[in-house]
Amino acid sequence: MTLANMDQPIFLPITKIVNETEQVKTFYFNFSLKSKPGQFVMLWVPGLDQKPFSIGYDSGAQFGLTIFNRGPLTKALFEMKIGDRVGITGPYGTAFSVKPNTHYIMVAGGYGAAPLGFLAEELSNCHPERGLAADEGSLAHDNNVTIDFCVGARDKDNLLFEERVKKLPNVTLHLATDDGSAGHKGYVTDLLSELADSYLRNQTMPKKLLFVTCGPELMEFKVLEFCNLRNLECEISIERFMKCGIGICGQCCVDPLGIRMCMEGPVVSKAVANQLTEFGKYHRDKSGAKIYY
Repeated sequence: MTLANMDQPIFLPITKIVNETEQVKTFYFNFSLKSKPGQFVMLWVPGLDQKPFSIGYDSGAQFGLTIFNRGPLTKALFEMKIGDRVGITGPYGTAFSVKPNTHYIMVAGGYGAAPLGFLAEELSNCHPERGLAADEGSLAHDNNVTIDFCVGARDKDNLLFEERVKKLPNVTLHLATDDGSAGHKGYVTDLLSELADSYLRNQTMPKKLLFVTCGPELMEFKVLEFCNLRNLECEISIERFMKCGIGICGQCCVDPLGIRMCMEGPVVSKAVANQLTEFGKYHRDKSGAKIYY
């Protein structure tokens, strides 16, 4: 049984909890979610609230949600133990493209590394929970896929999934920290020009180049600006406040198209992102009021 197209949440027990940083945990559930990288679920704590969370892992038999501790719902979730149950519906929304003959430059900020880690594993056909080694059945090798995986954070203690990504085939990891404690000192977007130039200069086989990004919106907007300037393709995961997750409430509609980020998003193409006048400028809170960056 899967959750797709179900109106009522299924209550699932937490089967594993991993402390990623002081403020980030990954919660695992043994369930066949059948999600795609970039999609999300709605998580419900009865008597408290329901919120959307991106899917950071999906091995087929198990999925994981990497969650930052902020607000009453996540505070309650962080106090839960293995065996405690939460309500889950989904998976919902659009996903990142999984394409052969493509070089991916993935740009992740903070816990945006979770869905991009899932995407990298999917492209490599390498899921630790399935027990697959990096050289077993590599989709990346069979389909001429290579990946530059860029992840940024304030400092080395807040970087996510460094070891997870290092294990994947055909993936090169790049780190950036604001304080220079790991990798490049500065923003992760500082790496884009050099990586794009290096790939375009050195590629030996015909491949498409695709940027994919998930994380803070101003970081994503920089990726969009770069791709516009260089005439390169990109896909962007845009976060908006969601109440229902199924396209009914209209809370996550974006200006001026009115498309719903829970249905026509969260992952959108460069063409769509360029039409969203609010992207990189403001978002709306739960009351609908504009909050400018």
